[in-house]
Amino acid sequence: MATVSPLARDPAIQQAIADQITAQIFRYLDVQGLTAQAVEALSARGLPPRLAEQLQALSGPIASGVQGFTRDQVGKVVASDAFADAWVQANRLAHAELVAALTGEGGQGAVTIENDTVSVNMAAFITTVKAQLVASGFGLAERIPPVDVSFVLFQSEDITRARAGFNLLNTLGIWLPIVALVLLGLGVYVAKDHRRALVGAALGVAASMVVLAVGLAVFRSIYLDGVPAAVLPHDAAAVLYDTIARFLRLGLRSVLVLALVVAAGAFLTGGSVTAVRARQGLGGAIGWLQGSAEQAGFRTGPVGGWVHGHKRALRITAVVLAALALVFWDRPTGKVVLGLTLALLLTLAIIEFLGRSGPREEAVSTPT
Repeated sequence: MATVSPLARDPAIQQAIADQITAQIFRYLDVQGLTAQAVEALSARGLPPRLAEQLQALSGPIASGVQGFTRDQVGKVVASDAFADAWVQANRLAHAELVAALTGEGGQGAVTIENDTVSVNMAAFITTVKAQLVASGFGLAERIPPVDVSFVLFQSEDITRARAGFNLLNTLGIWLPIVALVLLGLGVYVAKDHRRALVGAALGVAASMVVLAVGLAVFRSIYLDGVPAAVLPHDAAAVLYDTIARFLRLGLRSVLVLALVVAAGAFLTGGSVTAVRARQGLGGAIGWLQGSAEQAGFRTGPVGGWVHGHKRALRITAVVLAALALVFWDRPTGKVVLGLTLALLLTLAIIEFLGRSGPREEAVSTPT
């Protein structure tokens, strides 16, 4: 629901829905024809022909005014919190039906796939608008019958192939990531240089995320070009695509950042000249902080000796906790990955700062 909920608040989507609902309402309300009938009835009762002619000329402006009033009322309903709540409830039902439609096991409820078109049924919303119009004093709205009309989400000749692709992804969606991770792990394990293989695998994953992001951008252009403006306005179609694809984009960015972090970690723990110098520089900075703290009278006492004796276990624990936090984080973003990485680095630095052996502590504290 977090995917489609923002659509109800977007002005472009609201305008497209309001225009479509208004158009559907006036398929059943011929205001100009009703005005003409009223003028004829008045003429039959003795209305002067000249006045009848003038009233007949006003039928067009009257119809436009009524349509404008109706569009305003529809716009208020669509922009209301009640509509947003109804949109969420409808899409909560529609989600299961969309899955059923894509798998070929349903699609006769709120969401349908028919004639290369994916649509959401708007009958419930029109009923709400009808009640709002009647409550506003527009009694003619009572004439609106139950309307079965749909709001088009997607229209493409490739819907059939999309259904087949969905079924394939639904089958592979659980196992494919596991198989990919296992293959990457085996590749790193059997490689002669494990560290270099890990760097290469992580960079390969990062490159694949970039390729997928480019593919999403290309498909966005294809989708927008394939949706007729008469079916869905261009700005509304763009908002619809961007909203639905945003979690996929966030996932791609998260994996990209994580892969780069893993690659950087594997590289900096290696034996290259750059990695060694980076570690020496960091160790020197921590050593300087230790010396400054000792000169200021800071002593770790037994804590420093305990941390020094358990430094390896503490490092492993910090890495495991950071990994668990990432795994159980709900929809981690690239910022979350960077934040956890920085927190891990800070924790490791603190462990290194506090981890001082007993003899060194005594040597430092003994006056020279």
